[in-house]
Amino acid sequence: MKELICISVFIVISTLLAIAMIAAGFICEYRKKSDTKTTTYECGLEPFNDARIKFDVKYFNYAILFLIFDIETIFLYPFAVCMDSLGLFAVIEAFIFAGLLLIGLFFVIKKKMLRWI
Repeated sequence: MKELICISVFIVISTLLAIAMIAAGFICEYRKKSDTKTTTYECGLEPFNDARIKFDVKYFNYAILFLIFDIETIFLYPFAVCMDSLGLFAVIEAFIFAGLLLIGLFFVIKKKMLRWI
């Protein structure tokens, strides 16, 4: 019962805090509108192109690969920190995990997704 009360108080306080922050944003906003303030860039220059630029798919591929290997690092770091207390099974599992990611890297290299040109 005590835990339920604590959780409900936390939910109520966090909801009120979120509403208060949104209300403070509306209260403190700058109300004087002008043509200069509503343009895309506020640096004084007139916009000369569309703000939306078409990016090539290869940049998306690089971003996905970066995220994959970044997440691999996040998963392997706790293993490296407490490696002495883990058994042989955990070491084998970590090598299997790294091996699967290496297979993915070899697949990407074979498909020539890492070429700039």
